[in-house]
Amino acid sequence: MSTITIKLNEKTQAGKALKKLLDFFKTQEGVEVVEEKSPYNKNFVEMVKKSAAEKGGKKITAENLWEYS
Repeated sequence: MSTITIKLNEKTQAGKALKKLLDFFKTQEGVEVVEEKSPYNKNFVEMVKKSAAEKGGKKITAENLWEYS
C-alpha cells in the first residue's frame, strides 16, 4: 500500500481535471481517497507566517515569557 499526498489547486484547469479523476477513483475497489483539511483558518495561517517573517519583532520563549506581561 502506498500513500501519496497531493496539494491541489482546484481553480486551475489541471487541478479541476485531476479532481475529477480522483472522484472517479473513489468508486473503484482497492482505491481509497482520503481528504485532509487543515483545522486552521487559511487567513490565520497567512497572518502568522507574515508576522514570523517581519523584522523587529520580539521573540518570546518560555524563559522570558513573564518579562512581557
